[in-house]
Amino acid sequence: MKTQAMDKANACVNDCLYPFVMLQGEHGYPSTRDYEVVRTRDGSGEGIKTRVAFDSRLCIAKVSGYALSERRLHTLQMSSRIHLYDPWFSGLLSHSCNPNVFLDMTYLELWSVQSVAAGALLTMDYAHTEDVLFRQFRCQCGELNCRGWITGMNEPLNTEGQQFMEQWRQRKSP
Repeated sequence: MKTQAMDKANACVNDCLYPFVMLQGEHGYPSTRDYEVVRTRDGSGEGIKTRVAFDSRLCIAKVSGYALSERRLHTLQMSSRIHLYDPWFSGLLSHSCNPNVFLDMTYLELWSVQSVAAGALLTMDYAHTEDVLFRQFRCQCGELNCRGWITGMNEPLNTEGQQFMEQWRQRKSP
């Protein structure tokens, strides 16, 4: 016999972006009511889009995943030796040099740092969480303060980045 409580529990589990049964959207973990996993504008990867608006300086979601001892695609650094593997939500956040969210890796919370409109892509600055990136990349954020080539906070430009930045600086020169 199915009860109303069982119906509600199943709905919550199915609503949560994480595949973990114990995490439910109503407890602060991201749900399909508030977020959508999407392809980025250029089709090169995935991102997270909001379905609702968020004010600035709010905790908008808790994050979860698996703790790993290695850096991978979709991991975020928790300490020098521990990386959170989250291919369902926080590992899909797009980069921007002017981000609209901040990922607090101590408390595993996602905070808005500016107002976020419904339908906006969530963006963070990868250099704020990573000493060294899984792979460096050309930034496509288009912000006035764009750094051009994205690295972790403690790593030098790789060869490709050095070549890119030389060309980028020449294009930016008057």
